[in-house]
Amino acid sequence: MPKLKIGSIEDDKPVSLTIKLPAMVYRDLTAYAEILKREGQQSTDPTTLVAPMLARFMATDRAFRKLRRGIQQKGSASAAAKSE
Repeated sequence: MPKLKIGSIEDDKPVSLTIKLPAMVYRDLTAYAEILKREGQQSTDPTTLVAPMLARFMATDRAFRKLRRGIQQKGSASAAAKSE
């Protein structure tokens, strides 16, 4: 069986977020949670999959990482200039 991209769900202090998903996306989240349960992973509520899936998506988006590094470098350069 292929390895899923989302494995164990980290227990981190959550931030509350209210979103509306298309029904098809929620059905897919539910199916994903069921597959994780069958593979012996922890039983999980489909809503707990949203954060790790978004994190995985952003971590593997090369353009996002490149642009984010540029923003961070610009921010640290301006902070260094202010401290001089």
